[in-house]
Amino acid sequence: MRILLATDAWEPQVNGVVRTLTRVVGELKAMGHAVEVISPDQFKTFPLPTYAEIKVAIGVYEPVQERFKAFEPEAIHIATEGPIGLAARRICVEWKLPFTTSYHTRFPEYVSARLPLPLAAGYAYMKWFHKPSGRLMVATPTMRDELAQHGFRNISSWSRGVDTDIFHPDHAGDPDVYSGLARPIFLSVGRVAVEKNIEAFLGLDLPGTKVVVGPGPQKDELAAKYPKAVFTGAKSGRELAAYFAGADVFVFPSLTDTFGLVILEAMASGTPVAAYPAPGPIDIIPNSGAGNLAASATEGLREACLEALTLDRKQVRAFAEKFSWRACAEDFVRNLQPYPEPEKTRFWRRLRRLARVRRRPVALAAGSGAR
Repeated sequence: MRILLATDAWEPQVNGVVRTLTRVVGELKAMGHAVEVISPDQFKTFPLPTYAEIKVAIGVYEPVQERFKAFEPEAIHIATEGPIGLAARRICVEWKLPFTTSYHTRFPEYVSARLPLPLAAGYAYMKWFHKPSGRLMVATPTMRDELAQHGFRNISSWSRGVDTDIFHPDHAGDPDVYSGLARPIFLSVGRVAVEKNIEAFLGLDLPGTKVVVGPGPQKDELAAKYPKAVFTGAKSGRELAAYFAGADVFVFPSLTDTFGLVILEAMASGTPVAAYPAPGPIDIIPNSGAGNLAASATEGLREACLEALTLDRKQVRAFAEKFSWRACAEDFVRNLQPYPEPEKTRFWRRLRRLARVRRRPVALAAGSGAR
């Protein structure tokens, strides 16, 4: 199948959305599909206000339209609601092309945490954006139910995966990334930004050392406010895996994620997880033997952290082994809405014919001038 993916989140951004999309694209290609990715690195960009690490594409509509024409996709997926996603959505609606979308971030909550905008405004935009989608893919049943309550429709489940080769408990021979730090180590990995609720973790009364791995606009502010915590900045690859594997507990304080891929990465490393009962954790952790949930979205995270210290790390790893990127990619393909034959062939043939007709007068005029 020829699959076009339009996304405002792509490398070199480092986050769960990018990891999910890049891994799924790799699996799709391994399965024999042809994939065309339209992403911000292909356009002029400007830094997102309040978050300079994220680049927003500009002047995208006509180039995106040309990419559609050149690739002639059989299935179209719009992963994000930014400028590239908006351009792809407009093209699909105007050309009456079937497409699917996905809900990776609790965008209304994200915006309200940064700007004085009501949640209702954010949800109105998101409902407008996703309404024409044939299927809206979400990672968890809790997120599906929450969006249904807000009036979203055509919601389908799309699982997540984890690389159990990179993230695993055995890092024998690697240097101890926590050398010299008091145990136990309580680790948090992700963007150091207000919507990630990192301060709820840093303010806990816990023994040992709190470690925060990741970049973000709040990093310097929180490092100054919590001098006993260790802020490492961004880590990747084997070094990041060593931080996961060497920690005693992974703490996930976010209330705005729709899944939390780092939860699975911690579990694959054998590190138990403590989290608030938010979408993502509430779907993964209960009855897993791989973590503990706080009593509520505001209380009990300290107790969940301390209880997680007692969990069997072998059982934690065994739970994570149930997830795979191939299963995630297969879910994705099942959820796509391909343009049915023979309508698809007729549509792209007609579009090519119109393009030739529009170019012909120019060519004739140029030939006349030459004579």
